[in-house]
Amino acid sequence: MLQQLHQIFLKSSGVNTDTRSIEKDQLFFALKGDNFDGNQYIEQALNNGAIHAVSSNTIWSEDPRVTVVKNTLTTLQELATHHRNHLNIPIIALTGSNGKTTTKELILSVLSNQFKVKGTKGNLNNHIGVPLTLLSFDSSLQVGVVEMGANHPKEIATLCEIAQPNIGLITNYGKAHLEGFGSIEGVKNSKSELYDYLKENNGKVIVGKWDPEQIVRTVGMNQFFTPSNTRIHSKTPYIQFIVEDNLIKTQLTGVYNYHNALFAYTVGKLMEMQTEQIISGIENYSPKNNRSQIILKNNTKIILDAYNANPSSMKVALENLAAQDYIHKIAILGDMFELGKYAKEEHQNIAYISQKLKINDVYLIGENFLKSEIKTAAQFKDLTEFLINTDIHTEKEQVILIKGSRGMGLEKILESDSLKN
Repeated sequence: MLQQLHQIFLKSSGVNTDTRSIEKDQLFFALKGDNFDGNQYIEQALNNGAIHAVSSNTIWSEDPRVTVVKNTLTTLQELATHHRNHLNIPIIALTGSNGKTTTKELILSVLSNQFKVKGTKGNLNNHIGVPLTLLSFDSSLQVGVVEMGANHPKEIATLCEIAQPNIGLITNYGKAHLEGFGSIEGVKNSKSELYDYLKENNGKVIVGKWDPEQIVRTVGMNQFFTPSNTRIHSKTPYIQFIVEDNLIKTQLTGVYNYHNALFAYTVGKLMEMQTEQIISGIENYSPKNNRSQIILKNNTKIILDAYNANPSSMKVALENLAAQDYIHKIAILGDMFELGKYAKEEHQNIAYISQKLKINDVYLIGENFLKSEIKTAAQFKDLTEFLINTDIHTEKEQVILIKGSRGMGLEKILESDSLKN
């Protein structure tokens, strides 16, 4: 059945799981969840141009346009693995608490200077997203880059079995998804499931020379280290660093992105690229999608980092703000999600850090930050309250950090009247 389904897939224009965006000749998978059942939309998918559908409802058993399986999600994953083996190309996998997507985009920017390469689109990095990513790869590709996200143990292990990577890296271990992982040790062990897979399958690992814990965890594996002879040349307005006597001028802000860029540099070296091509790939990458995005408005520099947040990324973002070459500094911070029993403690810690760093104006938004005890910050129960009660004039020379979890929607601040001309 899988072989036949793969033949149908190869004739299709791709896979889709949502009839609202179905395109002609796509293969439709009727996924089923707690609050939805794609089986209800098979007729609609076929009428809208789907070449074939995969269903778990036996009512379609006699229809040649539909393949009926026990579990459509499992079949999607199995098809993705089958296709991955059919292509037989190097797959680079990366995970970590912070910086996954930026590192992935940097790697893609570097590799694209020599290879036909494709990677995870957006944040399609879970048990559905990874299969969809693999199924977006075609026979013209030379390298695939797969981002892996998780918020519970064993999820990275499952994604590795699906994607079967040859090369992997973990950007860092941080305080992310503590509610699901249980503790920082849970984070480390769960992210390291990527290492477990690569060790068992004789894969290669890229390890940051600055990270002694990851160096120890990968002893005995095929280790490839980031270069030793490297240092930061300048931190503002963007990170510039020297590596192997070459000056690299990035369009990135924050020391943490220095490490992300070094990962991309090392991937290029591992893939035997010319140094000039690697440097070009790093320098030409410009962040977007609310991740460390730099926006200039009148005399104000805005660092928009509102795609996600956890205690580790929030801390380094605040430290980067404090290091900016501006007299006046403003932090607009939104709640960090999925911290469970650690929520109160971690939000209080971030409030303390903002005070310790002597940031001029601090705005804390959200129910968790509202519980923090801090006299030097303005606190708001939600974004609406902040927008109604806050005016920040942008003609003043200043730098503003906007950072919070995705669900806080802090990017809406840019569209509001809170930032005055």
